[in-house]
Order: sequence, then structure tokens, then C-alpha cells
Amino acid sequence: MSNPFTRATATGRCMPLPSKSPRHRKPRKVVFGERQTMTHGLHREFMQDIYHYAMTASWPVFFAAIASIFLVMNVAFAGLFMLGAHPIANLLPDNFLGAFFFSVETLATVGYGDMHPQTVYAHVISTVEIFIGMINLALITGVMFARFSRPRSRILFSNVAVARPLNGQHTLMIRAANARQNVIGEASAKLRLMRNEVTAEGLKIRRVHDLKLQRDQQPVFLLGWTLMHPIDEASALFQQDAASLARDEVSLILTIDGVDETTSQLMRARHVYEHHTIRWQHAFVDILHTDEEGVNHMDYTKFHEVRAL
Repeated sequence: MSNPFTRATATGRCMPLPSKSPRHRKPRKVVFGERQTMTHGLHREFMQDIYHYAMTASWPVFFAAIASIFLVMNVAFAGLFMLGAHPIANLLPDNFLGAFFFSVETLATVGYGDMHPQTVYAHVISTVEIFIGMINLALITGVMFARFSRPRSRILFSNVAVARPLNGQHTLMIRAANARQNVIGEASAKLRLMRNEVTAEGLKIRRVHDLKLQRDQQPVFLLGWTLMHPIDEASALFQQDAASLARDEVSLILTIDGVDETTSQLMRARHVYEHHTIRWQHAFVDILHTDEEGVNHMDYTKFHEVRAL
């Protein structure tokens, strides 16, 4: 029995079929925060991930892709119509361009009535095109709705985190604000630290540590939220400084979830703080003040400002 993975040479010897080595595939760049990683050996399955690409592409790219598919399909069906013998009645202009316009009318199920199929061959091609057009319309409508209805939070994070004494305890502080200024109900926050570590066996790993927040729940997230992590003996930041954080390539990952009361959809926002964005012995500039009439004012132009202690 012959091996399907071999081929016969001129000398009768069987040689293995060439395969595309993962090493020769184009590497991909993955960016998380400010860290860039080049991945190798993973094959892109476009057809399996087409929904992912449709959801993550920018709006100009998305509409350009739809227009390109529309153009290619009509050109292809116009070519099929032109293969028949006078398949379209009242074809105007009487050339490929007329067949293209008839294909557009058929694919869109417009049916102006002037041009129509007059042979069995043309009716078969029209039936196939209408069927494909209905499927495309359903798919595009579904993707468009999914893109428009996908929840997008407008949670603003401070550019830096600060570490300062607070009530006798060194504390890491991060600012967040709801830039849409509607109610995000039952908001929750999680803060994690990632750093390079070496085990007792000399194995280099990148480990994730949970950083406990003084308050990780916010029943009504409307304006602002200052998240605080006490740097005590149980903290992964205990006895750390700027130099040690840089050595271990530390990153902080802050994630906030909540329910948008306008749409009743789950909102999620994430921000990554690299080690150089942590300001030691600094404090945030106060953005809240009360005027003479007792009205509170929040100045978001100072949201990212810090001052040295």
C-alpha cells in the first residue's frame, strides 16, 4: 500500500511530501500594555475566525470589505450570465456592463422589470444569486447589529498610579472615572500584579499576584472612584521600590466590571500600568471642590495630575 504522505521520484524512491514548517510562517505581534511579543508557529484560520475579524475590524475596513465582496460577487455573476446565449431580455447596455447591472438588481432583489431572465440557464443563475444574496443580507445585518450593540465603556483611568502614606499605611492608589456619566451599577474592580520570577529550580516564569483592594465594589459608579491597595506584609508590593519593579518588569492590570443601567449590558474596561507609571511618594491633585453656594465641582482637566509629597 502506498503512503499518502510520500511521493515517488524518478528513481522509484519514496520521498516525504513537503510541508509548511511552522518556523516559516509569518510571525505575529501581540501587544499587551507596552509589552510586545512576537509569536511563531501558529497558523491563522481566517474562515474559522471570520466573525472575530468582522467584529474587531475598524468601521472603514469593515465597509470596504463588504463593498469588495459585493463588487466581486456581481462581477462573477455577470460573467456567468454572459456565458449564456441571450439570457437576459432587454439587456441595456448590451454588454458585460449591462449584465453587471442586472446582477446588482438580482442580488439586491430589486426587480425593476425592464431586464429579466428569458432562458432556463438565466433563471438558474438568478435563483442561485438570489439565494446567496439573501444569505449575505442576513449575515451582514447580524454582524452590523452585533457591532452596534456591543457594549463599549467609557471608563477613564489615570495615566499613572501613585504610592503614598495614608493613615499610617503605605498605599497604592489609582483613579478611575465614568466619562459617560451615567450609572454603572454594582461595579467591581480587580487589581493584579504580573512580574518575572525565578523558582528555586531556576525556572523563569511570569507570575500573577492578586492585589487586595480596600473596596472592590461600588454600588453606583457615576463620577469617580479611587481604588486603594494597602502595601502591607501580604502585598506583592511589600518592600518593593522603583528599581526592583523595573528589574522584574512589573505590570499592574486593573479591570472594572459593571452593569450599564441605560442598556442593562455588562460593561468591562481594563488598563495596564507598567512599572515606570507608578509614582512613589506622590499624590493625586484634588479635582473636587465646593463653591460658595455649596455646589460640588469636579475638574477632570486635573484628573491625571500628581504632586510630590
